Amino acid sequence: MAATTTFIWSGKTRDGKIQKGETPASNKDDVVNALKKQGIAVTNIKAKGAGDLKIPGFGGGVEDRDIVIFTRQFATMIDAGLPLVQCLEILEGQTENKVLAKAIGEIRQAVEAGSTYADALGKHPKIFNDLYVNLVAAGEVGGILDTILGRLTGYIEKNMKLKKQIKAAMVYPSVVMTVAIGVITVLMIFVIPMFAKMFSDMGGKLPVPTQIVMNISYFMTSRKMIYLCIGIGAVIFGIKRFYATKKGMVLMDGWFLKMPIVGNLLRKIAVSKFTRTLGTLMGAGVPIMDGLDIVAKTAGNKVVENAIIATKNSISEGKNLSEPLAKSGVFPPMVTQMISVGESTGALDAMLAKIADFYDDEVDNAVDALTAALEPALMVFLGISVGFIIIAMYLPIFGLADIVG
Repeated sequence: MAATTTFIWSGKTRDGKIQKGETPASNKDDVVNALKKQGIAVTNIKAKGAGDLKIPGFGGGVEDRDIVIFTRQFATMIDAGLPLVQCLEILEGQTENKVLAKAIGEIRQAVEAGSTYADALGKHPKIFNDLYVNLVAAGEVGGILDTILGRLTGYIEKNMKLKKQIKAAMVYPSVVMTVAIGVITVLMIFVIPMFAKMFSDMGGKLPVPTQIVMNISYFMTSRKMIYLCIGIGAVIFGIKRFYATKKGMVLMDGWFLKMPIVGNLLRKIAVSKFTRTLGTLMGAGVPIMDGLDIVAKTAGNKVVENAIIATKNSISEGKNLSEPLAKSGVFPPMVTQMISVGESTGALDAMLAKIADFYDDEVDNAVDALTAALEPALMVFLGISVGFIIIAMYLPIFGLADIVG
């Protein structure tokens, strides 16, 4: 006889109420089936004393592109009238990403056991975020799952484009900085010491620029450099620990938004993401309070998140959306004015989409401006640094030539 284990579970009844309990059984499938007969769809289950029975390690192996392909194919199959479980079975077999394929298999099993598709997706938060799950839930309730999946695909693709653009803009500056640091390090550690020996044999007083370069070289080849690296590592570690705290996150995220050039870009990205996400949720029929909850969680900046939460609290007190957003100081006046117009005309989701499109273009222009400003600045930095080192090393040689002459 199979050993009996006590399983802790939570689930939803047919009228949407959450129920929790403990049930002894030989395996989790028996618990799921028994609860299904009672009209309870299990959303989470674990053996008592063990961790949640969710797929471990997901997230790192699934990219946005994989989710886009999966969502688009799924939407096409649903639109063609195929049953939900059959769609998942087909996609499980043809998905190239093994991590995602395994997740789809788990989702299919949960749906077969009586869970809704949205609840099954919710068991894999590292792959399908709150936005994805809530939009799918709205699509299931409204009977427009194929339409919602199409909107999701467009939303993810726009986010992919934005990420790709920012990464591409940072490639050139990163390469130039790496080359500059590498060249200066090689000169200081391997080349300058040879000049130092020659100058010491010559005797006499060295020019100030030469002495500066020599001192830097001595420092970089001594144990002090090791202590400096350890100190820098400790500072970085301390900053990360501070940023992990609530207070540190608010302070540093606020500082990021106030930075010259970069802060303007981050603010535009935050506005674009906020309007795009909230507009997509509202267009799918998600209530504005639930939508603001989801948008706050996916904001990516604690200052913006706090502003959205404060806006939600104000709306619960009877205020409109635009007024608390304007008071937050995070969102530009043009954005709050357009939102106010959208509220008064009853077309808020459409207005949010227009704002998102506008700020997508603004982000493009800001990234181009940042790249245009960084490229010459980095080249000047590289030229001045290397040029100063070379001139400093040749100054004593020029002085020696004058003496010989």
